[in-house]
Amino acid sequence: MGCRIWVVMLVAVATAMGQNGARLAELPYFTPKSSGAVVFFSGQVMLDDGSAPIDPVRVERVCDGHAVFEAWSDKKGGFSFKVSPGGSEVLPGDVSQPGAKPPDSNGATNPNHSSAPITTALVGCELQAVLGGYRSERLSIDPKTLVDDARVGTIILHPLSRASALTISATSLAAPPNARKAYERGLEAMRTQKWDAAAVEFTKAVKVYPKYAVAWYRLGLARQTRNDASGAVEAWKQAQSSDPRYIEPYEELAAQADRRGDWAESEKYSHMWIQLDPEDFTGAYLFNAVANARLNRTEEAERAAREGLRLDKDRKLPRLNYVLALILMKEQQYGEAAQLFRKYVELAPNAGDAALVRQQLPKIDEMASAARVK
Repeated sequence: MGCRIWVVMLVAVATAMGQNGARLAELPYFTPKSSGAVVFFSGQVMLDDGSAPIDPVRVERVCDGHAVFEAWSDKKGGFSFKVSPGGSEVLPGDVSQPGAKPPDSNGATNPNHSSAPITTALVGCELQAVLGGYRSERLSIDPKTLVDDARVGTIILHPLSRASALTISATSLAAPPNARKAYERGLEAMRTQKWDAAAVEFTKAVKVYPKYAVAWYRLGLARQTRNDASGAVEAWKQAQSSDPRYIEPYEELAAQADRRGDWAESEKYSHMWIQLDPEDFTGAYLFNAVANARLNRTEEAERAAREGLRLDKDRKLPRLNYVLALILMKEQQYGEAAQLFRKYVELAPNAGDAALVRQQLPKIDEMASAARVK
């Protein structure tokens, strides 16, 4: 029975890990059925020295431990988006995530509709900024204070001591002026959601200067947005080979390999990611644990999951508990597995697989009791 439960739940976690986007284990959490008013959000992303980030910064909404893309910041660090009963929508002038679900237009702009379904869905949600080499403070979204236009404040980014250096490619210093200009035009097109133009400019930059790692990385993002997954992977591999100490491509390569079920590739790039910086990127351990588990390298998978949990002091990745629990189920360590599953549903009660965990927990408790009697 233990093996059967473990297999069922492994299928669930593999499905969840293969969800949309380059971020870790993103799951839909906001699907209210009733109509409600549109809620507008705007804010700022700033470095802790008071300056705006040079590159676009990804802004995410985090609910129950799951992160969902909302917007990219502009040149001054500003961002804005709106939430309606049909989902989120980036406002004009911001760069949207590829494949973002459009808002429900059925009465979504009627100011007379109640915002209760939206504010209920936002209970416990926070906003964070994602930029390699930086740790983001989080802004709480308090439904009690929401009005039609909600200014959420400023998200502060703090540099990570080692990681911040790894997010800057040394190859950029040698880029000739015409390559740098093409790269800057690509960034501007990216900020204004002109992905075709961005891809053209980044391509120009790498043709002039083939070792331009950061331009290859941005070209990969542009191709991904245009649903060219293979082209994106090719560009990220070029970025990684151009500057192996530039850390940004590793997450994208590990995530893409995870989504297509290429466990050897996911293990390879997540391991390289960990080797570059073993302390600052908890997500690398999650990818590595899942890949090793699927490759039947149980000892390596358990080691990665435990190390990830050690580093995840803010509990931003509840799924690490789930993955380690699955590994321990295979090892018939049912007591600790049950504890981890309980921690998972505590941290992510509305996760897509939380109901399955709750359903299986009594059976796992029985197995743990039987093992103690033996």
